[in-house]
Amino acid sequence: MNTEHGMIEDPRQTALIAAIQEGLPLEPRPWAVIGERLGMSEEEVMRRVRALQGDGSIKRLGVVVRHRRLGYRANAMVVWDLPDERVAEVGHCFGRFDFVTLCYRRPRRQPVWPYNLFTMIHGRDRAEVRARVGELIVACGLEDVPHAVLFSRRSFKQRGARYRFVDLPEVPAASMEAGRGVS
Repeated sequence: MNTEHGMIEDPRQTALIAAIQEGLPLEPRPWAVIGERLGMSEEEVMRRVRALQGDGSIKRLGVVVRHRRLGYRANAMVVWDLPDERVAEVGHCFGRFDFVTLCYRRPRRQPVWPYNLFTMIHGRDRAEVRARVGELIVACGLEDVPHAVLFSRRSFKQRGARYRFVDLPEVPAASMEAGRGVS
């Protein structure tokens, strides 16, 4: 499927990636809807997605949640200054909580930025977020760990990654429907 330079050479694969990067349709059978648009069966779409995952072209499929639309108005990045040897342990502890939506390690930027573990927490209001931070502190034994709660002031457009395909041939609709790529 992929060339030695990592480019996808199958125009049907390219069309599939372009279709799914815009998001899956909110339908009971999203792969069937995408397949219909691309002239593929639901089974072919699912097979191709599994192949793209198998060869590493797709690392993961995820959901972009628009928290504000769901009523979550308080969003905070909570940054932690942990001893390096505790980061993995604390990260696993945070992972047990469904209200922690992101958790990742970053290098410190001393002397200005001492934090090395970042978590995102959403709540309906700031009090709820602060209460959740308190819950993490107690549950994960972080009473003496410096941290900061950084609330968002604005919301930016959220979306998944977008890819541009260059130097690939256009795929005529007739070849898509017939299941052939362009020679």
